[in-house]
Amino acid sequence: MSDLSPAQRHKARVLAERAAADAAPGGVTAGSAYELMLYKLANDRRTLSNIQSMERKIVIKAELLPEYQDWIDGVLSKGQGGQDDVFTSLLVWHIDCGEYDRAVEMARYAVAHKLTLPDQFNRDIPTMLLDEFSAAYLKGKLATDPVAAVEILMRVLQLTDHCDAPDQARAKLLKAAAYAMLAVLDADGNELLPASKLPQAEAVYQLMERALTLFPGVGVKQTMDRLRARIVKTVPG
Repeated sequence: MSDLSPAQRHKARVLAERAAADAAPGGVTAGSAYELMLYKLANDRRTLSNIQSMERKIVIKAELLPEYQDWIDGVLSKGQGGQDDVFTSLLVWHIDCGEYDRAVEMARYAVAHKLTLPDQFNRDIPTMLLDEFSAAYLKGKLATDPVAAVEILMRVLQLTDHCDAPDQARAKLLKAAAYAMLAVLDADGNELLPASKLPQAEAVYQLMERALTLFPGVGVKQTMDRLRARIVKTVPG
């Protein structure tokens, strides 16, 4: 659908809006437009299943994602919270492909309406978000721009804060957010903390402290100790 004309794209979005609007909160999305999207997704999954390289799978997913944007826009625009396996599957794909802003936008809708992932994912959406966004930062995919990383990770923390999820998963996202904030704090390369940066340093420490409380094996203790020593030595200015 990425090569559709503007008129065809408009029609595709209208069909998506109708299907999403007709699905009652807590109900199931239905209709011919939804069935076509499910069929397309199944075909695309079959294509991906024939590829062994994870790196190559992500490349293919990134090439396919534009073909689903009209459907996603329709759900976000008119959706009433009906279960939509296409939408939730594509939420995971966006994270896989590094489309983090779009993923957070979709995640907010999915969490607000308590949507679920298809059975093959074996996790609920809040746990998946905690796992995947923490891994994206801690494995370097989201670390290229620390300022943007902080914004995204804090948004995920906020939208999952009220959700039931494993303590270990939440601890890892707290760790990722703390490390991203620390990277911003240390962007000037100065080991000595001026007093003006003390509030940020304390906020980083508190995030790591909470992570450690939730999961003692989260691996932040040495970083916490180093940061506490720097906080103690804070210089005026």
